[in-house]
Amino acid sequence: MARNPFRMRWRLYMTAALLFSGTTIAQTYPNRPVRLVLGYPPGGGIDVSARILAPRLSDFFGQQFVVDNRPGGGSVIASEIAARAPADGHTLYLFSTNVTVAPALQKKLPFDTIRDFAPITRLTIAPGALIVHPSLPVKSAKELIVLARAQPKKILYASAGSGTSTHLAAVLFESLAGIQLVHVPYKGAAPALTDLLSGQVQMTFNPASVALPQIKSARLRGLGVTSAKRSALAPDLPAIAEAGVPGYESTGWYGVLAPARTPGDVITRLHRELANALTDKDVRERFFATGVEPMGTTPEQF
Repeated sequence: MARNPFRMRWRLYMTAALLFSGTTIAQTYPNRPVRLVLGYPPGGGIDVSARILAPRLSDFFGQQFVVDNRPGGGSVIASEIAARAPADGHTLYLFSTNVTVAPALQKKLPFDTIRDFAPITRLTIAPGALIVHPSLPVKSAKELIVLARAQPKKILYASAGSGTSTHLAAVLFESLAGIQLVHVPYKGAAPALTDLLSGQVQMTFNPASVALPQIKSARLRGLGVTSAKRSALAPDLPAIAEAGVPGYESTGWYGVLAPARTPGDVITRLHRELANALTDKDVRERFFATGVEPMGTTPEQF
């Protein structure tokens, strides 16, 4: 079969155009403020992490990185906003573990976690903490289990929303401990914590970044961490696995995605600058102070 010279020239032209376009975008990126979309209200662990990173990225890129809180729906609302944003690197999605869990919990979602997003990096890992209001007469996970067995469906626990990591941490706790609690979902960790502090609910599983300051101030009581072993972030708290629920483990993490089809050169540059931020002494100290451990990955690993 004879070759079509017009088709060959067209392919060469398109290849050159794509290469030139990608290079141009990378060289001029970003040319306006960048949104960091997240699915929780201000005050929660992921919001704190975003606000630690945003000024650093603004300095790196010479453009403002603005935190855009879009709470609700267990992060589904924020996920859809980020997935449908233009794939030019000016909208990024800072998300938590629950986005990867969502497809297993809901039959229909307005996004596909794999198809609609391009991974950039995991940012941090962190254990959660089981915390209770001081009015609850328990001082350990074992005592909580005894009380819950004696009073099934009486103890109210708050979560950051149905299907979130804080919800699933509690469900796993119920399942392994053989108890029945009452779930009260909120639109984020911050409002859940507010009602726990006021005694409207009796317990919650919260990121260590949110729980530790309340434990240290004695406003709430910590019963254990959700990692398999004790955490360097809270060495005085036993792991729940060693405090009455063998085999328990529920560790969260935060990461950054871009809309699918974001140019590869832009992804590479974003990854490089995020990796630089995670090695910065001041950034690392601030992360550790809020209860998370910086631990980046390559886009391929993520």
